[in-house]
Amino acid sequence: MDDTQFPHPLPAADWDESLAGVIEDMDGRPLNVHALLAHHPALLRAWWDLRNYSVAGGDLGRRNTELVILRVALHMQCWYEWGSHVERGLDAGLTVDEIERVGSGAMDDWPPAEAALLAAVDDLASGLAISPDTLARLDEHFSTRQVMDLILVYGVYVTLGSMLNTWPIELDRHVRDKLPEGQTEAGFRALRPRASSVENA
Repeated sequence: MDDTQFPHPLPAADWDESLAGVIEDMDGRPLNVHALLAHHPALLRAWWDLRNYSVAGGDLGRRNTELVILRVALHMQCWYEWGSHVERGLDAGLTVDEIERVGSGAMDDWPPAEAALLAAVDDLASGLAISPDTLARLDEHFSTRQVMDLILVYGVYVTLGSMLNTWPIELDRHVRDKLPEGQTEAGFRALRPRASSVENA
């Protein structure tokens, strides 16, 4: 079998021994996405520190980071990424209503700092850069390091979403079972991202 064709997560028992640290970091319960990347041990090892930095939020903080990741998942139309970060978003302090508003593309009723974060993701998704107007809004609330982290998180989750859209996998059962009522794959598939400020410039 051509080892570039791997539509299914690799069972942990079959992982390369060099990935023991990943399994340990996940308390012996790596996610399906990790098991997908385990087909390429060198890539997973190289990606792991960056993944941990991104999930922790870097200088941007976890709540802001989860807003960014959810908006990226919306643009990527990646259910696995969305479903995984609904749970993480709730744990980081987002409400169900806020998560639903991220998915709706609505820009009303967000505090200025969070509205700027969402607009920045929209800009990156359509124009591959944060527009000058959006950057000026970000600069009112965030440091240059935080804006760099925003762009980094965007790139990490576009890469991951591209992997998951190429080789779709099931959302982990223990994650799916924790989702709030109404958070379903069918409902997510009906969502569409808003037009960005770059497109409207």
